[in-house]
Amino acid sequence: MRKIKRLISILLICAVSLGLAACGKETSASAGEGSLSAAEEETEGTTLVYGSNDYTRINPAMDEHGEINALLFDGLTDHDGDNRVVPRLAKSWEYDETTLTYTFHLEENVTWHDGAPFTAEDVKFTFEAIMNPENGSENAPNYEDVEEITVIDEHTVSFRLSAPNAAFLDYMTMSILPKHLLEGQDMQESDFFRNPVGTGPYKLESWEAGQAITLVKNEDYFAGPANIDRIIFRIVSDTNAKAMQLQTGELDLAQVTPRDVTAFRELAGYRIYDMTTADYRGIMYNFQNEYWQKNADLIPAINYAIDRQAILDTVLLGCGDVAYSPLQRNIYNYDDVEHYDYNPEKAEELLKEAGCEKQEDGYWYRNGERIGFTINASADDQVRIDMAQIAAQQLQETGLDVKAEVPAEGIDWSGQECCIIGWGSPFDADDHTYKVFGTGKGANYSGYSNALVDQYLTAARQTEDEEARRETYAKFQTALAENPAFTFFCYVDAVYVAKNNIEGISSETVLGHHGVGIFWNVCDWTME
Repeated sequence: MRKIKRLISILLICAVSLGLAACGKETSASAGEGSLSAAEEETEGTTLVYGSNDYTRINPAMDEHGEINALLFDGLTDHDGDNRVVPRLAKSWEYDETTLTYTFHLEENVTWHDGAPFTAEDVKFTFEAIMNPENGSENAPNYEDVEEITVIDEHTVSFRLSAPNAAFLDYMTMSILPKHLLEGQDMQESDFFRNPVGTGPYKLESWEAGQAITLVKNEDYFAGPANIDRIIFRIVSDTNAKAMQLQTGELDLAQVTPRDVTAFRELAGYRIYDMTTADYRGIMYNFQNEYWQKNADLIPAINYAIDRQAILDTVLLGCGDVAYSPLQRNIYNYDDVEHYDYNPEKAEELLKEAGCEKQEDGYWYRNGERIGFTINASADDQVRIDMAQIAAQQLQETGLDVKAEVPAEGIDWSGQECCIIGWGSPFDADDHTYKVFGTGKGANYSGYSNALVDQYLTAARQTEDEEARRETYAKFQTALAENPAFTFFCYVDAVYVAKNNIEGISSETVLGHHGVGIFWNVCDWTME
């Protein structure tokens, strides 16, 4: 049950509904000023009001994709604007290849937002909580090779692994949590996750449920205080409302649909950031459902029957790329893998080879049963709804009895046949592959299992040799394409609109799932 709840959280938190428009790089209208936000009128100092989707909790150890995490918490390491690993709470580290041990030397002048000192005990507590299967963290597969965590002294901690992990330093970006506030607490249900205390550049000032989460800068931040005094995450779940509130000056920054961004391209006082992401969409099949246990061999035919370019053009108007691989925007992408380009004739050929027959009613049948299924989409994500409807229509035209549904009471994740899914990471190739496609891993919500995929993902994780990893990830992508877990649609790029008085937003950084990552250098931002 916890796994199902976590998947719902993933799909709801920071969900983005994209529409139609042309894409480009950062553009700026002529100088001008919009209305002051309410927060700017009511408080001293600089206040940035960000249009955010709602949060039910802030729990970086158990969940992913929370944009707010990076403002409240720090990891031992961090990612820079090129998504390379850099120091954060750990000022340095060493790796002993003989014992497979990483030793981290921690910053010594760090305090939690409540004034308590940050120590190595907090590090040990956080990762042991994530690794504890009783806590049900979807991040646990990232650390399954950690055999022992040793506190050497207050500012030194070591991790001994059972096998090499080339992505280990990337995974040390995980937010560290305070032991003194969470020890003995339920890591899924604790009230802490509605009143979080971190070490980050901002700290929680107030949380009005469904209205706003207000952060104030941490004057004692060990790396130096941020420039902007206060950031308000104003809850605006409707994408059209975000665009309207940007125009009225109620918001200073928001991710908007490509359709809505057209209003800002010639409007004075705004900058538009068209950001590349590693975020893809597609159909996730539920292999725990009896239907796919009998019909998984039909997925290649389904793949050929989907016109991805039409989905990209119709739903996103080119703001992204046609997708064929989970590593398409990674240095280890293998372009020579099967792309499943739109080919309805090939789809029919594969259906016939699988023993299907098209009958007089125009539908395909196998063993006397009509081939068809339902694609679910979340009610609050118009992009996924549009994609589900277009895909169902395309498959109907092929002769597959496919429907798109938006369940009024929410998706039955364990009982459904399939749904529109989103995943993707701009970091190490291990991220969002090992735990998403590996058998029984924490984020493998489809129940997909492929021995070759498991073998190649493990081998790629356990070597740092770039050429060896390249060859192994090529084999992984080939095996995944031959026995698909998903029907990939497209990569979805993110469009942000900001007032002209905000300086420092990086337009070149590749963002993650749901466009998360815009705040990576927030301490350097300024507002006039």
